[in-house]
Amino acid sequence: MAARIERLVTSGQFTLDGGTWDVDNNVWLVGDDHEVLVIDPAHDADAIATAVGDRRLTAILCTHAHNDHVNAAPALADRTGAPIWLHPDDLPLWRLTHPGREPDEHLADGQVIETAGADLRVLHTPGHAPGAVCLYDPGLGTVFTGDTLFAGGPGATGRSYSDFPTIIDSVRDKLLTLPPETIVRTGHGDSTTIGAEAPHLEEWIARGH
Repeated sequence: MAARIERLVTSGQFTLDGGTWDVDNNVWLVGDDHEVLVIDPAHDADAIATAVGDRRLTAILCTHAHNDHVNAAPALADRTGAPIWLHPDDLPLWRLTHPGREPDEHLADGQVIETAGADLRVLHTPGHAPGAVCLYDPGLGTVFTGDTLFAGGPGATGRSYSDFPTIIDSVRDKLLTLPPETIVRTGHGDSTTIGAEAPHLEEWIARGH
């Protein structure tokens, strides 16, 4: 049986560079009735643990280390014993939120994380953050993009540790080359597809965000 995808929306705050914003985050669960992994443990470890239920949590995958995507990670890991995975280029951002706790494992471009029949391939997509990654499963026909690509364009690059030309390169080279029917499951808001976003690349470049 193929893995299934579940979405949990949690609410909290994003803080960086002295500013704070209220945000709703998508927390993604990929698995079956027995085991599951969590992508981007945002805000509410209790709610995420409830969504996991009595399944074995095999991994906690962080698409990047902005606080709103990782703030529930240590509590969820402590409760379940699951390892926290993060790309090492995002350790400076991670340490802003969790100075006393390092991630357990490092994500690497091209690596495949397996759970319950899902095979999530790590795509290193810097720009929104230096260690930002997307997680692509061709069998499920989906890519989890965190804050790298949304319906309507790339993620924000106006704050520390981010860079617009870099995110454009990541989106162009790593994401828009995926099959057009691939569902883009984002860190905030509604899903889209690669085919719906690809025609707009030059518009994004022209507008500069």
